[in-house]
Amino acid sequence: MATFNILHGRSVHDGDVDLSRLAAAVAELDADILALQEVDLDQPRSGKADLTAVAADAMNAGYHRFVAAISGTPGATWMAATGREQPGTAAYGIALLSRYPVENWQVLRLPRIPVRFPMYVSGIRRFRIIHEEPRAAMVARIDTPLGAMTVANTHLSFVPGWNRVQLRHLLRDVNGFPGPRLLLGDLNTARPGRWRPLGVAPTFPATAPTTQLDHILTDDPDLSSASCAAPHLPISDHRALVADISAS
Repeated sequence: MATFNILHGRSVHDGDVDLSRLAAAVAELDADILALQEVDLDQPRSGKADLTAVAADAMNAGYHRFVAAISGTPGATWMAATGREQPGTAAYGIALLSRYPVENWQVLRLPRIPVRFPMYVSGIRRFRIIHEEPRAAMVARIDTPLGAMTVANTHLSFVPGWNRVQLRHLLRDVNGFPGPRLLLGDLNTARPGRWRPLGVAPTFPATAPTTQLDHILTDDPDLSSASCAAPHLPISDHRALVADISAS
């Protein structure tokens, strides 16, 4: 399985979104279960494409769901998604894809800082007024060769400390689902909490990674990873994190 923040399919080298390049990157991962973050739907910047469908075709995933975190365009005009948006509405969020049958899907909405606030951004060495985007998680019960598993995908806040609040909230909710349980995603923190990592490798920034923001975690003592890799693909400012999961 793998998790990959795809930066809406954009290459940091030429700034373009090339759907064939996105499809090739997903195919190269060859994951049976794939969690994607920063996924576009009907956005002009990505050719108004359904990036979840592009990825599903590339990996031959018969089961897939996109969950909008926002309705509208990131960095422009948007509002929190409700799940009741009209077809053709531009959206941005996460996706979970599986080659194995999915028994059921569930969306979890995570707590969000509701007001604009100043935050010091080290990259530009100044304060910016932040309007924090809503965050969500997709949880699926998947029938795998290792047995039925609960797999969750999320993309947490980049605000230090608040991502930890969201992670605690999410783990508490996912604990209510049957095991074995796994959490995949861009957690925007190198400290993944009390769940055990199944893959350890720096994933950010993609060209010379020094930090692991992307994680594959479990609370099940019988799951392990036979191998782990963070391949450098031709899209995104993150590397994907891939782990070969086995059960004892």
